[in-house]
Amino acid sequence: MANPYVEISDLEKFYGSFCALKGVSLTILESELVCFLGPSGCGKTTLLRAIAGLDLPSSGQIRQGGDDITSLPASSRDYGIVFQSYALFPNLTISRNIGFGLENRGLGKSEIQARVNELLALVGLPDQGGKYPSQLSGGQQQRVALARAMAVSPGLLLLDEPLSALDAKVRTHLRHEIKELQRDTGVTTILVTHDQEEALSMADRIVVMNHGVIEQIGTPTAVYREPESLFVADFVGDTNQLPVASVGPDSVSNGISTFRCRNHGHAAGKDLVAVIRPEDVVPVEAGAAPSQGASRIEVMIREMEFLGSFWRCDLDSAAFGGAHFYADFSINAVRRLGLAQGANLTVELPADRLMAFEPLREAAQ
Repeated sequence: MANPYVEISDLEKFYGSFCALKGVSLTILESELVCFLGPSGCGKTTLLRAIAGLDLPSSGQIRQGGDDITSLPASSRDYGIVFQSYALFPNLTISRNIGFGLENRGLGKSEIQARVNELLALVGLPDQGGKYPSQLSGGQQQRVALARAMAVSPGLLLLDEPLSALDAKVRTHLRHEIKELQRDTGVTTILVTHDQEEALSMADRIVVMNHGVIEQIGTPTAVYREPESLFVADFVGDTNQLPVASVGPDSVSNGISTFRCRNHGHAAGKDLVAVIRPEDVVPVEAGAAPSQGASRIEVMIREMEFLGSFWRCDLDSAAFGGAHFYADFSINAVRRLGLAQGANLTVELPADRLMAFEPLREAAQ
């Protein structure tokens, strides 16, 4: 097990009477890439700024490498930071941009150039040192910003929405490069994003935030497949949601149908929301034996939308009480079963993939 590197205890941040962070506690391990994920206004950037010393907390403690840095000025902290806007110096060459922090440390020219050359090669821009930022693409500029943040070999790397200004294809490519770079260097990294795909593909662990509190901390697989609240299930990935009531520890009913589900721990009669992801709705071939624990439903395909690797189908069924219910069927399944708009079929809702949560409540400010 890696050692704790960043330890956050009972952190709070007030702006007047508004509480942006509410008793946040979190431990980040050495060489770990942790993502702060959540909607705008959830507190993720406030938490990053507190760690960076750009916005001091109202109470609580932050420790880095065992040292209390809660009130330490930003200039005295050991981190590199990359912003969404790149923030490169337009009048300096790429080499000068990367070596800027090294110049301020009084290193010799040959040492600085050697480090700059090493970083240019590391980010895949070995021949671009003599150019200016305006001569590079957005993706290349963000690589330069990353190299500049890494130049002083910081103990902590902070990435504040670093890819959100890039187009989709460049963003996908660069996130894999950043992850490989982080693995190669072993630098402890915190990434702030509202992009769930970015978090799922890059993070060792995801911290899901909402209204200034942490809703869940876990691996990408755990956060996606085992959400601990309706907010997490809804924010991370697509979901179908049905208002239901508990009829037992592993069953719910919408007043029309009763569905077997994962154990939810609520007493009978409790109002809940049943959740299942579109990819977990299983089309059934004619004559196939029922799967153990699954609820079988007769449906009609209301509409089909082609999304490249799968078809998203809008299903209609009396069992759903007229609510829109979506299923993602693979191209092979659609071809094999001859599915088309208006077709009738049977689907299964596996009990271990049907979850039930308490309805969302507006958080008090």
